[in-house]
Amino acid sequence: MSFHFDPYSPAIDADPFPYYKHLRDEAPCFWSEEAQMWVLSRYADIVSAGQDWQTYSSASGNLMTELPGRAGATLGSSDPPKHDRLRGLIQHAFMKRNLLALEEPIRDVARQVFGQLQGTKQFDFKEVSSQFTVKVLMAALGLPMGEDALVPEHEVRENAVLMVQSDARTRAKGPEHIAAYNWMQEYASKVIAMRRAEPCNDLISNFALAEIDGDRLDDREVLLTTTTLIMAGVESLGGFMMMMAYNLATFDEARRAVVANPELLPDAIEESLRFNTSAQRFRRRLMKDVTLHGQTMKEGDFVCLAYGSGNRDERQYPNPDVYDITRKPRGHLGFGGGVHACLGTAIARLAVKIAFDEFHKVVPDYRRVADQLPWMPSSTFRSPLVLELSVA
Repeated sequence: MSFHFDPYSPAIDADPFPYYKHLRDEAPCFWSEEAQMWVLSRYADIVSAGQDWQTYSSASGNLMTELPGRAGATLGSSDPPKHDRLRGLIQHAFMKRNLLALEEPIRDVARQVFGQLQGTKQFDFKEVSSQFTVKVLMAALGLPMGEDALVPEHEVRENAVLMVQSDARTRAKGPEHIAAYNWMQEYASKVIAMRRAEPCNDLISNFALAEIDGDRLDDREVLLTTTTLIMAGVESLGGFMMMMAYNLATFDEARRAVVANPELLPDAIEESLRFNTSAQRFRRRLMKDVTLHGQTMKEGDFVCLAYGSGNRDERQYPNPDVYDITRKPRGHLGFGGGVHACLGTAIARLAVKIAFDEFHKVVPDYRRVADQLPWMPSSTFRSPLVLELSVA
């Protein structure tokens, strides 16, 4: 077959969906020479693989381009029973932190950040949404802010985003990405030390001190999991915000509907997660030979789970290339799935709903300035680097 699919290519991220459709129709289990791994593109196969951790292991790392020393030590890069232990401790920390108590603080941040746009005729949505994202995540996780801040907020945001990127030419982590990872570990270690010395009612305090039947995480697990939580939180929420704005700025009817009736925002959020998820691809490693769609994948091979493709699979969603906020897409893969479904879904949904509610009070009518956008150079996540919007 002459078709090639390079999941690391910026050209693919500009519009991956025609490539995905070709794979789903012609090669649903496809060996990518460029990525040196198999690609699963159909919804049912991706869901099945995500649930079968005994066969499709995350312990060799779940990012398409992995960070050094991370595999096996974090929630996303481990399998049960270690994964269950980590997840249980993090869930315990989440339960002790009343996330609903964050609703008013999140709204205050949204009013402050998006209020800056009053009277603006054109702006880059990323410039304002990134301010919102990092403030919300720092408050939710319990990172020192204000007078207690260890570093400026923008440094946390910039290093978190760099961590998930890859060099577009080499398709590997470059020195700047490794430096950002090391920076984040150093920052996280200082925060952990602060919270252990003087615990607060925040996620990191509860997580670093959490016990289940006397079981606590070791220092490396706490450090790498905290580092990953900051990275994933900032990037996931930031990418989610960008793709939501991208969709609403592209589809006028949907935007007008949610502006007229903010009660429709939750439905628009779910459709955005399906239609244009920022979490496009994660990898697994085979623990045994598997034959699928006439192809035999060998033990030890890496496999790409193409979530973005699964969300556009017509076998699961009728008219999948239509952005329909009345769809209510059950089981979408915008937050992953299986044992590795995202733990932060509740706060992400809450934050995005509040953000766009407040954004639309200031800027109710907007559209994209450019047809072609620069996309973040990442093999795992997809979002625009710039999203210029004009105000009607």
